[in-house]
Amino acid sequence: MEQMQALCQALKDASIDFLCKEPLSKHTSFRIGGPAKVFCTPADAGQMARAAELCRAHGVRSYILGKGSNILFADAGFDGVVLSTAAISGEPCFEGDVVRAPAGLGLNTLCKAAAARGLSGLEFAFGIPGSVGGAVYMNAGAYGGEMRDVLASVTFLDENGAVRTLPAGELELGYRTSIFERTGWCVLSAELRLSPGKREEIEAAMQELMARRVEKQPLEYPSAGSAFKRPQGAFAGALIQQCGLRGARVGGAAISEKHCGFIVNLGGATCADVLALADRVCRTVKEQTGYTLEKEIRVVE
Repeated sequence: MEQMQALCQALKDASIDFLCKEPLSKHTSFRIGGPAKVFCTPADAGQMARAAELCRAHGVRSYILGKGSNILFADAGFDGVVLSTAAISGEPCFEGDVVRAPAGLGLNTLCKAAAARGLSGLEFAFGIPGSVGGAVYMNAGAYGGEMRDVLASVTFLDENGAVRTLPAGELELGYRTSIFERTGWCVLSAELRLSPGKREEIEAAMQELMARRVEKQPLEYPSAGSAFKRPQGAFAGALIQQCGLRGARVGGAAISEKHCGFIVNLGGATCADVLALADRVCRTVKEQTGYTLEKEIRVVE
């Protein structure tokens, strides 16, 4: 308690904004999660570096959060500091076919800005409800495209508080994973290399993919997107449907009637509900099909 009080005073002295006992359900697409002891919103990269340094100096654990579109926080909340990148946004900077985007910038905003300049390559990402930093963190992808297809380099804050930049080839980008997941480094900005194209065609492709999302995905309910990673040689949603789990419920959490690859919050769902349902799905799919499903949702306790 004394460490947290001292940290809060240090954040106040550094003019870094924060809230105490902030419900994390307000900051995730799942609308689930108890309170963070401290929810901190650094205004820029310098403040993020300082906030992370203060957490280390006071021995307080921290977690870096983007738009919270793939996160499930525990019902008890987070016993530490959540460092939000939401304020590290601003406008993307274009130079020819290269764009530099801050971590807190919404992915959809970036997609629209690129399309307006006749730059192709991000069409697959339109409709993914995350930030640039979150998209890099998990190598976000959809409809045959991934961030690693367009990522040139990333500037980040390492575990010692140093600002570094690495080329995409050194970021261990894989299926829904990257080096950032394993190191805890904080993405500050990303440089993407796109391709010249026709604005009308790019925007048409984006709208087509968005229409497919609206048609096939349960966007009317809070969720964290695809709940399970795609197993090799199969599709998670198809396996779940095959096992008769469409609409299966635990508390307020349910397998979507619209797309079995999604777990949705029908109202009042808890983290415990979601995890119990996910475990039931994994167990049933393994027993009936032999496939092992892995959760794509990041669980933070």
